[in-house]
Amino acid sequence: MRRSATLSPRARQDLLEAVRWIRRDNVTAAKGLRNAVVKASKLIGEHPQIARPRLELADENFRFLVLTGYPYVLIYDADREPPLILRVLHGARDFPPLLRNLRSN
Repeated sequence: MRRSATLSPRARQDLLEAVRWIRRDNVTAAKGLRNAVVKASKLIGEHPQIARPRLELADENFRFLVLTGYPYVLIYDADREPPLILRVLHGARDFPPLLRNLRSN
């Protein structure tokens, strides 16, 4: 049985910022986002190749999973064991500058 994917410090910061932003208007939605990330982390841990790469944005080992019910994308390294979630970004953000130095240390 595989472990859940883990969140990098940067991904934790992304999630915290998103939850704080959403919580200002909707506490339930903020909790829902957090829970969706936990659920997605388990799914990624069990099936690391579930999301697709975006070769125009990052190398093939980096995968992009859109959260069900939320406009957020989890960007993770599928080659790590367990997979490492590197960013939690709103889908409307300008990804290229945010992913310029994407790597999993």
